[in-house]
Amino acid sequence: MCCDDLVCARCAAPVAEGRCPACRAARESLHHSSFTVSPQLLVALLTVLLALVLLAGYRV
Repeated sequence: MCCDDLVCARCAAPVAEGRCPACRAARESLHHSSFTVSPQLLVALLTVLLALVLLAGYRV
């Protein structure tokens, strides 16, 4: 999502202009890209890892 089409509820200006602190915070949160791991993804990765460890234990 891009902030070009968003309008701030606080100052009624486009968020891309960043006129008020709310605009600047929203613009920063939209443009800040960070990788987050969801709990579902974490459980799935742990399940796969556990399955691999169990399979490796049976082969030996």
